[in-house]
Amino acid sequence: MCGIIGYTGSENVKEILLDALELLEYRGYDSAGIAVRSRGMQQVSVYKCAGRVSDLREVCAQAGSGTERVPGSPGQNDGAFARTAGCGIGHTRWATHGGVSDANAHPHQVGAVTLVHNGIIENYRELIADYDLEGDLVSDTDTEVAAALLNRFYEGDPHEAIRKTVAKLRGTFALVVMFADQGDVIYTTRNVSPVVATLCDQGAMLASDLTALCRFTNRYFVVPEYHILELRSDAVRLTDFDGNEVEPEYLTADWELNSAGKNGYPFYMEKEIMEQPQAIADTIEERVLGGLPDFSADGVPDELFTDCERICIIACGTARHAGLVAQALVKSILHMHIEVEMASEFMYSDPVIDQKTLVLAVSQSGETIDTLEAVKYARRRGAKCLSVINVRGSSIARESDYVLYTNAGPEIAVASTKAYTTQLAVFYLIVARMALLRGVFTTEETQSYIRELQRTPDAIGEVLKKKRDIHVVAGKLLGAKDLFMVGRGLDYSILLEGSLKLKEVSYIHSEAYASGELKHGPIALITQDTPVVASVTQEKLMSKELSNIKEVRSRGADVVIFIKESIAGSLEEEYELIKLPDMRDEFMVMPASAALQLLAYYVSSDKGFDVDKPRNLAKVVTVE
Repeated sequence: MCGIIGYTGSENVKEILLDALELLEYRGYDSAGIAVRSRGMQQVSVYKCAGRVSDLREVCAQAGSGTERVPGSPGQNDGAFARTAGCGIGHTRWATHGGVSDANAHPHQVGAVTLVHNGIIENYRELIADYDLEGDLVSDTDTEVAAALLNRFYEGDPHEAIRKTVAKLRGTFALVVMFADQGDVIYTTRNVSPVVATLCDQGAMLASDLTALCRFTNRYFVVPEYHILELRSDAVRLTDFDGNEVEPEYLTADWELNSAGKNGYPFYMEKEIMEQPQAIADTIEERVLGGLPDFSADGVPDELFTDCERICIIACGTARHAGLVAQALVKSILHMHIEVEMASEFMYSDPVIDQKTLVLAVSQSGETIDTLEAVKYARRRGAKCLSVINVRGSSIARESDYVLYTNAGPEIAVASTKAYTTQLAVFYLIVARMALLRGVFTTEETQSYIRELQRTPDAIGEVLKKKRDIHVVAGKLLGAKDLFMVGRGLDYSILLEGSLKLKEVSYIHSEAYASGELKHGPIALITQDTPVVASVTQEKLMSKELSNIKEVRSRGADVVIFIKESIAGSLEEEYELIKLPDMRDEFMVMPASAALQLLAYYVSSDKGFDVDKPRNLAKVVTVE
């Protein structure tokens, strides 16, 4: 959730830190700050404030002009921004311990230690009492407790102090530290909370997210847990807690260095919706050989799919909705027992997991803490885990037995779009491979299935050409306080995601219902002021779905129907329709999902909201 950046080198430290924090804004935050030391100087100056990075830029600009003392700075302005080379750390905070204020913003500075932190220190109260730290604290955060403890242990040896501090911490953490007497060196260590780092032409950098580094390089390495990384302007040094040097394992990001920009779109969400045809094609094509699904390049053995007796999908939010689509496919095609579990509830619900269970973990970032802990739990119970992830080298990817990477590229908007549809694409491939291996599909049937899957980029492209029509429909929903979405079967599964998208970015109370359930209670909420969005893409369920639609319309609701074009018939004389390109029923979730994403996007943008940064939400949830 929070964002971290660290840099040491010859470039303008302030600008690199501020630019990186802007790239990390999508993670969600309510305050921001940086700490800067110019080369050859001992003083570390802290600049921070509640609000956006743009507010922090203003704070820094005023500090540079000498006109105003900076909130949170430990001393007078020292002209640090007049110089360029040096080192610094930065942070965007999502409040967990302590409210939103200048004082609670990171970095925190206690004595010789300046520190930023992601995660939660669970035993911070005990540490305050055990080490009499109360007098060192000026904020309400657990982070400042970690800084005070580190300062208490620091006697000139950063490694020893870090090891002693970590031994006392209980919880999750990524600590990034500058010591007053250690020159232009940055130190970091972590448990669970991610840190990636790199050495490039401009210097050495670290961040909580590769997005902050990709302006400079697509080579990076993940800092291992319980190791200490030193960043110097021309070198990195990684050691374990016993002092043994460890060679960093560099990875290469599979996206262009400039692909995290908006490319002329007003919001990342629109850009990422429009990128879906290419992202899906990139995800599918490298896994099709001779017209058949093939995971040999991913190192996933066929035995993983043949030896299991049941499947369990663990995920949160949008990723879980992708899992619900997979569940429908597995039941209808493979006739296997499958469950889709909320990762946040998984460990606490006594799940039935054993060596014959194939666990599919789904996460865009690969850092979702609930999903990560669920994977660890499942593997302890003997299950094999195959994760579907977008970020190489992420925590869930490293914890899993096998990984299938979606090739969506960086997804910056909080509301997930292309990550969701590429996850769906991977699930279609998995189901096809399992059907072939288990004798459910013949080779010819599998090839036919894959050919239809390969049509999805074009089908979504056809939907994107209708974005003006969808924009018109969105305009009719702007005044709604409540909205319902109804459908059956796969239509219901995708409407759960469509409803979530609308809630996330437009703040309209939206609920998706299996339309046959309306008469069991929810229809009591339907009035003439309650618009209804229906999805009708499954031919075998069409008559029942239309019957349910007539029920809500008879109660005065205005209805918009997203419908498969070949079954629309004369319905446009009765209803407002958005026609979707024809695909086999089980593949209609793809074009329908893109249409629902556009609907949510236009409602939000027309209401004047910041589409990419919906209130109270974060892109990456790294605390339970």
